[in-house]
Amino acid sequence: MMLRLTSLLLFVLSGTLGAGAATLVPEGNRHVEQPQVPGASASRTRALKTTYDAKYRRVYKLLRNDDELRGKIVKTAAVYGMDPIHIVGAIVGEHTYNVDAYDRLQTYYVKAVSYLNNGMSFAYGGEDIGDFIHRPQFSHCRESDGSYEAWTCREAVWNSTFRGKTVDGKAFPNQRFSQTFFQPFYAGQTFGLGQLNPLTALQMSDLVHQVSGLPKLSYTKPGQVYQTIMDPDLTLAYVAATLKKSIDAYRDIAGFDISRNPGITATLYNVGDPLSRARALAVENETRLAEGIEPRLPEENYYGWLVNEKLPELRALF
Repeated sequence: MMLRLTSLLLFVLSGTLGAGAATLVPEGNRHVEQPQVPGASASRTRALKTTYDAKYRRVYKLLRNDDELRGKIVKTAAVYGMDPIHIVGAIVGEHTYNVDAYDRLQTYYVKAVSYLNNGMSFAYGGEDIGDFIHRPQFSHCRESDGSYEAWTCREAVWNSTFRGKTVDGKAFPNQRFSQTFFQPFYAGQTFGLGQLNPLTALQMSDLVHQVSGLPKLSYTKPGQVYQTIMDPDLTLAYVAATLKKSIDAYRDIAGFDISRNPGITATLYNVGDPLSRARALAVENETRLAEGIEPRLPEENYYGWLVNEKLPELRALF
């Protein structure tokens, strides 16, 4: 145990060792009981006059009955070098705790077409997102290398400088960047099999373009962004890219291999910002090392807990 502990913490401290040095996070849940489900999820479920179990069964039925969908998931997972169970976990978690799944895959295709040319815009208070991110506060983000880095930088500026504050005489709401500028219909809206929000899709655009060869997304074409999120032939690549970003971040920054624990990847898919979370865990474990305490493993939230709990049934799909 001492040798394993020392090896892990040396990795955490250096942050430069190869993937082989990462400590494997074992399968299963760290929590014996499911962590508390947020009130917003419970409210949505009550409003729909349904239950979490009913929603889980509905999305499970969609996956079980659609050979084509399962084939797309397997193919996409292979392209991104991951077990398809990670993609399944993200889909199941979102449709259990967010919204119900449609009964047929074809419905997603129909919805995708409807968003392509509907004249929506990404804006807040009459200010287009393109004008907003050209404010001087975002100047250093223009040096970012890639879509993920650029949009993550802009989100950080939003949180530190604009969120809940009045800037240049304009008041901004105390809510997430994605809610404010990227959800033109109503706050909290996500779409498609993976229930992605447009900001996440924009962040992953370069990675998806590089790996899957899909066209890059632009904030100047909101309809294209929403259509991509809704289309199963396109959105699965974005789901996989989001999961890959988490797996890579925890390996390279925190020193943990989470590739065999779909509950952890599902948790990160749910909460977002894997780089900051990986850095925070690395710093925490550095402090624990200094105090002679064993490092803390990544832990699942309520969403990831369900995925791990249902793992035998979900693996049976494949």
